[in-house]
Amino acid sequence: MNIAHVLRKYNPAEWGGTETALHRLCAGLHQNGVRSLVYSPSLPAPINAPAPTQDPLAEVGCEMRRFNACVPIWGIAAEKRRQMIAVGGNLMSFGLIRSLWQEPGLSVIHAHTMGRIGSIGRVVARRRRLPFVFTTHGGVYDLPPALKAQMNAPLTEGLEWGKVCGLLLRSRGLLDDADAIITCNGREAELMRRKHPSRRVVVQPHGVSARIYEADQRGAARLAFPRISGRSVLLSLGRIDPVKNQAWLIEQLPALIRRHPRLLLVLAGSVTDETYAAELEREIVRHGLGWHVVLTGGLPPGDPRLVGLLQEARAVVLPSISETFGLVILEAWAANTPVISSRTSGATCLIEDGKTGVLFDLAQPERFHSGIDRLWFDRDWAGRLASAGRQRVWADFDTRVLAERMRVLYETLIDEKSCTT
Repeated sequence: MNIAHVLRKYNPAEWGGTETALHRLCAGLHQNGVRSLVYSPSLPAPINAPAPTQDPLAEVGCEMRRFNACVPIWGIAAEKRRQMIAVGGNLMSFGLIRSLWQEPGLSVIHAHTMGRIGSIGRVVARRRRLPFVFTTHGGVYDLPPALKAQMNAPLTEGLEWGKVCGLLLRSRGLLDDADAIITCNGREAELMRRKHPSRRVVVQPHGVSARIYEADQRGAARLAFPRISGRSVLLSLGRIDPVKNQAWLIEQLPALIRRHPRLLLVLAGSVTDETYAAELEREIVRHGLGWHVVLTGGLPPGDPRLVGLLQEARAVVLPSISETFGLVILEAWAANTPVISSRTSGATCLIEDGKTGVLFDLAQPERFHSGIDRLWFDRDWAGRLASAGRQRVWADFDTRVLAERMRVLYETLIDEKSCTT
């Protein structure tokens, strides 16, 4: 069985939740005898030379297929173009059409993005009479209104010639033609079923390989980031991006350190929005918080430094504006570390407030502060939360079991397609 996974971006130096989810899915599929081919836009020239020394997807058996893609807008500023490529904006690619069409022996085309790139996968799948699967990683309907409005805001500069391509590809009809729509939480699945009642919608949570967290990697983390030694680490793991909302944590930090003087906020994640990252750094300097904040940059999945940070942390915090799943929650639980999270749909599906973690509202930071205080002062309670979460990971989110479910779904779709052709 040969599965083509289509991505809007893949840069090992800019690792994020989608990459982690795909990494674990493909690792499990590989163990179940499934071949994964990952199609992603070519990296920008400055990053292509030299080539990355580590490619986590290749290390778990994926075969990479790079294709040329472009931002289909005339007259856009170079910085804006670069930013759109960095976040995998609504790109266009004629190379992907050719590559997917010519790839021999494909069994399924599985898109992990919408827009023109995902729609190319849909069109080729239909022409080749292959099953087409779509996974939503960041949410389609289950999004805060403000974020949805921001994503749908019209361009303020340039002429988007890609709209013609979108019409030809029927980009807005991608979900209506999918043989299966995969979501990672029940709320998104419910909304999908309402909007697309004739489609097969499957809830498939992300997974984690809990075994890699059994070995103590604190030493690797302390060696890489000496400032964590002897400090009370509050870890925020996620790409540096407005949706991940690290700026909110910086706002709360002065009040936290007045009560917990040795607290150290560690922001672990690659930068996908350089303007936002620069603003964060300016705020850190402006408030004199340099001794209390460490930015680690991106760390690949399973990296001993990352595992060690998760094990070293007193708590892992997710201040996200939107999070349809929250893979970081599973990683923290696997490391036996308690979690405190904003009330996103993903977090509320995973966390039982006060039993497996702590939930708070961004608009009411008092709950966040009281939660941190109790986690810091009540070690027994924090330990119970972490232990309960760890049990959930082992029972419900093993990567190999979840990948086997996906393999069975692929087989079902292949059989159904063969019966109709």
